[in-house]
Amino acid sequence: MRKLEADRSAGSIAIEGLVKRFGRVHAVDGVSLDIRAGEFLALLGPSGSGKTTILMAIAGFEYPDEGRVLLGGEDITWLPPNRRNLGMVFQRYTLFPHMSVLENIAFPLKMRGVGRAEREERARGALRTVRLEQMGERSPAQLSGGQQQRVAIARAIVYRPRVLLMDEPLSALDKNLREEMQIEIKHLQREIGITVVFVTHDQTEALTMADRIAVLDQGRLQQLGAPRELYEAPQTEFVAGFIGETNFWAGAAAAAAAPGEALGVQLDGGVVMPALAASPVPAGGRVRLALRPERLRIVAGGGEGVPARVTEAIYAGNATTLMLETAGGQTLRLRIPAGTGLPEAAAGEAVTLSWQAADARAFAVRS
Repeated sequence: MRKLEADRSAGSIAIEGLVKRFGRVHAVDGVSLDIRAGEFLALLGPSGSGKTTILMAIAGFEYPDEGRVLLGGEDITWLPPNRRNLGMVFQRYTLFPHMSVLENIAFPLKMRGVGRAEREERARGALRTVRLEQMGERSPAQLSGGQQQRVAIARAIVYRPRVLLMDEPLSALDKNLREEMQIEIKHLQREIGITVVFVTHDQTEALTMADRIAVLDQGRLQQLGAPRELYEAPQTEFVAGFIGETNFWAGAAAAAAAPGEALGVQLDGGVVMPALAASPVPAGGRVRLALRPERLRIVAGGGEGVPARVTEAIYAGNATTLMLETAGGQTLRLRIPAGTGLPEAAAGEAVTLSWQAADARAFAVRS
């Protein structure tokens, strides 16, 4: 596959203090982001978080009320979409049914006044890039969903844009095909070296594909970081709950702690268990403990920890999930990956739970 002939620095994006209101609603509320050239950045959040509005501001389909957008250092905030040299792939591929695959891909070049011979050469090159070189004469109706999506990508990159914007392009595909295309798109992005901004509400999709993820909620940026960083060290309770599966447990700090410091958290029954402070925590302050199901452990042969009872054991092939209840009525999920040899338990069995400080995050509860 050939690299796109573009200055990589031209693909950097800076979003500075972006604000967009729709009536009284702040769809985007003061968001600032620096997207590196050649990076795959996911905008992740629930419906109404502002992710698509940010993408539309980059594309030029929405103009902000405040702030600006820079592309390769150039202020493009008020430029019309056709002057931004950006590629875009939507959830619906919008391929022209009366045109062949090759004609669909060449269409943006035709609109830009590129001659027929060069149009066809570049369209065939884009087809090779997405591994569909034998499909050029077919109609879109003769292609599978995944193939149609690759045609849409080829059409978006054929005129060598600086950035590729993707708005939930996989949501219409079935689970297996969606997972295949996640890997395909990531490989393609690396090989052609283009900057990708990818909107999704699917946390697994973002974790699988992105170099970095911007997590948004109610128009505000909650955290920006690499997938592992967001999963292992969420900075807010929202991120801890939105990225992956999490148990939350109310407690009180046994001592004051600064962010990143270990502390003891007093839980129901007076048991004190370890955690890392995600935010400044005062002594005796109320906290919410965040625990991943796969980080909980059953203490073999009893020992110190939190007493609990297994209410249900769910076998799912690659893992067994235990539903637990403590004496204080706290419900928890514990996940045991298959083949690890870790202790398991049956429904009705009494167990003792434990974890390391690095496995739990304590978030101060604001009064």
